[in-house]
Amino acid sequence: MKIGCPKEIKPQEFRVGMTPNAAYEAVQGGHEVIIETNAGTGAGFEDADYTAAGATILGTAAEIFEAADMIVKVKEPQAAERKMLREGQVLFTYLHLAPDPEQTKDLIASGATCIAYETVTDRNGGLPLLAPMSEVAGKLAPQVGAWTLQKANGGRGVLMGGVPGVGPARVVVIGGGVVGTHAARVAAGMGADVTVLDRSLPRMRYLDDAFGGVFKTSFASAGNTIELAREADLIIGAVLIPGAAAPQLITRAQLSELKPGAALVDVAIDQGGCFETSKATTHQDPIYEVDGIMHYCVANMPGAVARTSTIALGNATMPFMMALANKGWKKACADDPHLLAGLNVHAGQITYAAVGEALGMAYIAPENAIA
Repeated sequence: MKIGCPKEIKPQEFRVGMTPNAAYEAVQGGHEVIIETNAGTGAGFEDADYTAAGATILGTAAEIFEAADMIVKVKEPQAAERKMLREGQVLFTYLHLAPDPEQTKDLIASGATCIAYETVTDRNGGLPLLAPMSEVAGKLAPQVGAWTLQKANGGRGVLMGGVPGVGPARVVVIGGGVVGTHAARVAAGMGADVTVLDRSLPRMRYLDDAFGGVFKTSFASAGNTIELAREADLIIGAVLIPGAAAPQLITRAQLSELKPGAALVDVAIDQGGCFETSKATTHQDPIYEVDGIMHYCVANMPGAVARTSTIALGNATMPFMMALANKGWKKACADDPHLLAGLNVHAGQITYAAVGEALGMAYIAPENAIA
């Protein structure tokens, strides 16, 4: 198979879809790898690193899309990239289609087979290709939240860890999954007073057993959420429903109940955001204010630490990429129901129920696509 990796073109996206190690693995497996020139420079990988791994460097994204049987990326294809997709081509990347009808329509029109990292599952019910970036985003969230809280940035001017005689920042993390757990650990490590909200009692028991004394847990009822939010300096939204739009947990009307200058960090922004007033921002212009509340809603947070993120993501995606290349997408998905769960669009049809339901569009079961 000919595997292509274009340079990411989303603003301030410095990650790359394939590391030189992944390219080497594919070449050793008998596949041809083509990389757009300078695709890896943002993550610290030079063209020479890829050629040493056996890959071929091409000058433009158009050449990559024209020649490749499978496109491997990081972020969802932008409008210009979607126009280059074709029928029968495999796209393997993050998609986040539920809040994005325009991308979904373009992928349907392309006829391509689109497999989303974020909905691939594992035998434990986890999301193995989302988890590495969730870990990164979770660890980043308190850092960017602390920065947003600085007075010069419009925040309350509260130090996360406080100082002797002055209490620490109060941090509420909504969601106790991978993002929330890492966010809570880092925020607590910075000295903040941290509470994690979740609706799963077994998950809260696990967090209490594993991290008791490091941070607190509380049940995420609507009333309890806003009660804790009123006292918070920083609120981190870390709620995920696989493949579906994120639920909106704090409304615009409720912003008036929060402390002036409080910060909201919405890690769920790729799935539409979990605050009603969330809108996607970039690393170049990451924060904005609504009703006196500061919002940080960068849609590709892990891109800020591109090298760490690229290597972590490449470690996770490589086995699935190799299965798709070695077997072809249809047999690879037929052999592995967890990879099949990643199939979101095929041959002009949505194949992931949560996407179809979120957008009010027709969909088929993924099993029908491989029949």
